[in-house]
Amino acid sequence: MESRIAWKLFKRELLQGQLLLIILAITLAVFSVSGLARVSERLQLAINGQASKFIAADRIINSPVPLDDKILAKADALGLRHVASMQFNSMAYAGDAFQLVTVKAVGEGYPLKGVIELSDGPTDKLPKADQLWYETRLGGILGYPKQLELGNANFSLSAEIARLPDAGFNPFASSPVVLMRLQDVPKTGVIQPGSRVSYIHQFAGEADQLKAFEAEVKPLLNNSQRWVDVQSGDSPIAGAVKRAERFLLLASLLGIALACAAIGIAAQRYCQRHFDVVAMLKTFGASSRQIRILFGLHLLLVTLAGIALGLIGGFLLDTLISAYLPASISAYSPPLFRPIALGVATGLISAFMFSAYPLMRLLAIPPLRVLQRQLEGIQLGMWLHLVLSLSAMALLGYLYSQSLVLTLTVVAAVMLLGVLLSLFGFLLIRAGHSVGMKTTNPMQLALAGLRRRARQNAVQLVGFSSALVLLLTIIALRQDLLDEWHKQLPEQSPNYFLVNIAPEEQAPLEAYFSDNRVKATDIYPVIRGRLVAINGEKLISAEQADEGAQGRVGISRELNLTWRTSLPPNNELLSGHFNQKADEVSVESGVAERLGIGLGDELSYVIDNQPLTVKVASIRAVHWETMQPNFFMIFHPDALAPFAYTSMASFYLDDSKRPMVIELIKRFPTVSIIDVGAMVKQLRQIIDQVSLSLTLVLVLVLLASSLVMIAQTEAGMATRQRELAVLRTFGASGWLLRMATALEFALLGLIAGLLAAIVAEFTIYLLKTQVFELVVYMHWDWWLLAPLAGAAIVALLGTWRCRQLLQKSCRQLLQG
Repeated sequence: MESRIAWKLFKRELLQGQLLLIILAITLAVFSVSGLARVSERLQLAINGQASKFIAADRIINSPVPLDDKILAKADALGLRHVASMQFNSMAYAGDAFQLVTVKAVGEGYPLKGVIELSDGPTDKLPKADQLWYETRLGGILGYPKQLELGNANFSLSAEIARLPDAGFNPFASSPVVLMRLQDVPKTGVIQPGSRVSYIHQFAGEADQLKAFEAEVKPLLNNSQRWVDVQSGDSPIAGAVKRAERFLLLASLLGIALACAAIGIAAQRYCQRHFDVVAMLKTFGASSRQIRILFGLHLLLVTLAGIALGLIGGFLLDTLISAYLPASISAYSPPLFRPIALGVATGLISAFMFSAYPLMRLLAIPPLRVLQRQLEGIQLGMWLHLVLSLSAMALLGYLYSQSLVLTLTVVAAVMLLGVLLSLFGFLLIRAGHSVGMKTTNPMQLALAGLRRRARQNAVQLVGFSSALVLLLTIIALRQDLLDEWHKQLPEQSPNYFLVNIAPEEQAPLEAYFSDNRVKATDIYPVIRGRLVAINGEKLISAEQADEGAQGRVGISRELNLTWRTSLPPNNELLSGHFNQKADEVSVESGVAERLGIGLGDELSYVIDNQPLTVKVASIRAVHWETMQPNFFMIFHPDALAPFAYTSMASFYLDDSKRPMVIELIKRFPTVSIIDVGAMVKQLRQIIDQVSLSLTLVLVLVLLASSLVMIAQTEAGMATRQRELAVLRTFGASGWLLRMATALEFALLGLIAGLLAAIVAEFTIYLLKTQVFELVVYMHWDWWLLAPLAGAAIVALLGTWRCRQLLQKSCRQLLQG
């Protein structure tokens, strides 16, 4: 019987429009989560897919020994595509000329992602047997020979390489690259027992295949084997991809917070409107059990309707946006299961957990309310409502983001907003007593309305403030991320590197740049050295650790060291002071963390077979994405003065001035020139794609916030209609009521904007320091613009929603 009554009540209120607000709120919740999840996952896949072209695959295992066949069998079982390569150094001869080269021997199917770019355009082919493709600068060094001798074999030079997709960015690796087929390696006889060779295995496949492969294989790798992806730091776009993914997660997480706010507001409104219904049912003999079943089923039907509409809306949103996305992004199609599951979970969890306390109040309404309308049942238990609400928000946030830091940040922001709203409500009620019910002018009438509806206005402020907080947070973070990327890779970023600059060539080279107005970076001295001990503790290699040796694992190669007395561009001092004494060194933060290095530690090096010990004076953060020389260790000039060195620099040259490169080679024949223009172009394409992704997410949050504000203005329309009828009866003019209504909503928006500015500053501080690692600064303009914008937006929405009520006569309002 209860189910029939619940169904009838549902149909009646649905036809009367009384369920519109709560269904709209649940629909918005599911729509926001499922739509944002689907779109953000598509963008995330696209960004990773495009960035994976920097490593020519989705995942790479780099090993000093051939990879175990069991690992390759797992890849085959999961349906992954894979290709094997080898990389080693060897001396190449062309007649009497010779040059150390980096040999890249690749298997059939290389590259799995991206394309090989030759001097005459991109190609999907590989060199034929007994052929080599060579890097442009090798031809200039050896005089463009037809044949090249490599070990015991002769190869014909058949094509000139402009860029390999996984060439990486290492200006210190000055050896030119030659590309050959993997099966041609044995005939060279170069690889012997003990030879230094990198065995590279590249893998590509779908996201779920790669995830399963990583889970199975990564634990099997030893310390000398490296797992590489676009976020491992080997890719120059790694930092941008990581931050973009965090931003997309954050946007969706804020969408969940927005949805929860809408659900809470709608549930409160729904239960308040049914206080009289419950009182009448109890008066006519309905038991508490019957009422619980009735409204439980009613809420379930409303929730299911909202979930269904939200999922349809989320799917349509994804379809609509995908139609306007570039083909490079829309081609990626994430699985449907996760967005649907998140949407359903959001609808169910938020609807029931945010409705628990309002339902408790509803079910506790006494029958006497039929006679005394002021009775509202229990007033205690608000703490339970807060606990359930925060728990629901935190649970949904963590289920979506899998990030405890992001989830706790959003929860902390919500708690601060709640405290501020409580404080405002208290001050509003206290201040309202002095205003009374004066109606001599619109402002006094607006202030009186705020006081009379203090509790209702506090609920409305939740929606308005939440929407504004989300907008401010997303706008600020998006702009800061874009600014950060554009700073790292501005227009006219260096597209050429010069290495092996002899000391006597430094002054002529600087003069050449000055005479030809070439934009160049500083010239950095480079010295090779090995870190051998920290605080007297000898370091061991990863290979030694695998063999059971005890000790701190160091860096198993020589480092490129430089000196400076001032902090280089694109470096940020995190702690300490920069190189004030001869025995001081500055260490990059990533290396410091990996090796457990702190301020004051003693680092021992071997340079040219001579020992050198220095103290760590500072820790630096380095923006590796910039196309400028960067170093792990920077010394004081006096520390490295005894050692021989060469130098390096980078510069920008417009495409129209490319012939100048030939002139530079002729004038400085011993200096190696590395063209990174293609990489810079590809980096910019990725950054542009990330920028588009952030803009799309911003638009989605704008739409969701607008819907919350529109839904929020629905609250209190019945009460407002009764008040307008009373004021009309006492002779209030239409002009007075219109102005008072507009001012009341404007004041709400003003307060919401001020609260949003405070909470957004707090939220952004946490996000920048704990998640995005960005520079923290105050947005002082928000403290003026946010309240004014809030006042304007909420006033427009409120007066637009009340326009029909304001146009009605006294009789129409009373009949209403």
